[in-house]
Amino acid sequence: MKTKLAILLTTTFFTASIFAAPQNKGELPVYKKTQTVSGTINSIGSDTMNNLMTLWAEAFAKFHPGVKVQVEGKGSSTAPPALIAGTSQFGPMSRAMKSEEIDKFEKKFGYKPTAIKTSIDALAVYVNKDNPIKGLSLQQLDAIFSKTRRGNHSEDIVNWGQVDLTGSWAQKAISLYGRNSASGTYGYFKEIALFKGDYKNTVKEQPGSASVVQGVTEDKYGIGYSGIGYITSGVRAVPLSKKTGEPAYAPDVENVSSKKYPLARFLYLYVNKAPGKELSPLVKEFLKFVLSKQGQDIVIKDGYMTLSPELIQKELSKLQ
Repeated sequence: MKTKLAILLTTTFFTASIFAAPQNKGELPVYKKTQTVSGTINSIGSDTMNNLMTLWAEAFAKFHPGVKVQVEGKGSSTAPPALIAGTSQFGPMSRAMKSEEIDKFEKKFGYKPTAIKTSIDALAVYVNKDNPIKGLSLQQLDAIFSKTRRGNHSEDIVNWGQVDLTGSWAQKAISLYGRNSASGTYGYFKEIALFKGDYKNTVKEQPGSASVVQGVTEDKYGIGYSGIGYITSGVRAVPLSKKTGEPAYAPDVENVSSKKYPLARFLYLYVNKAPGKELSPLVKEFLKFVLSKQGQDIVIKDGYMTLSPELIQKELSKLQ
């Protein structure tokens, strides 16, 4: 869905130093505009980052009232073609670009796109708020969502009794909700939770993250996956473990920082920056805002996790 704002506005494992606990956000650079910019920013890409882009754009426009931002989030796979065609200056992606996407960009421009890490997402597995399940392993998730079972779980999981629910839940069939193949979330979940296997044909593919959550909210026996920023009171985020039999951990800052939670990923903004050339003032100022204390406060507000001050400086250096 294309949103025109008011003032019209990979991996699983990271080194611990990249994560910022909330108390560290005071060390982040405070955004102060060095020049007033105007014009229209076009953003095409990740649905997961739709809310983030909207919130960043609204806040940025308060510093630069002449800026208009158009946000379209239909999936990460729509970002590279838009950057190549020049129909967007920003390509939000909830996964890193694939080698073939980079190759197409490089064939057009003669250099690679620039990836800016903006924040960290704990990819959540959601069940209905009334579901009493205490935790799942990656192997169990694979047996629930995948027809290939590359995680080597002993059996296909099709009802809730197979993951230790009892009573009236035991014989209830599990309803599956997921994203469509244009989504970076679809690809990331396939790579990590499905061990690069194939989804079952019974997965109800949804056009957006909010649709997955809504489906599970309305389906007592449903299970689905999307970014932690989309959690609502109608669902629960299931604690996860890397292996069956190990402790399961909730998708929070502490568990992502300690690498105990197994589904964590960067959220990126890709831009077209020619080597040795400056970004346009509009694009550069917006990225500086995203990587500022104010921008990272918005990351927290939207339910995601901030970058560490060290990583912020590394990403800012890419703008030079």
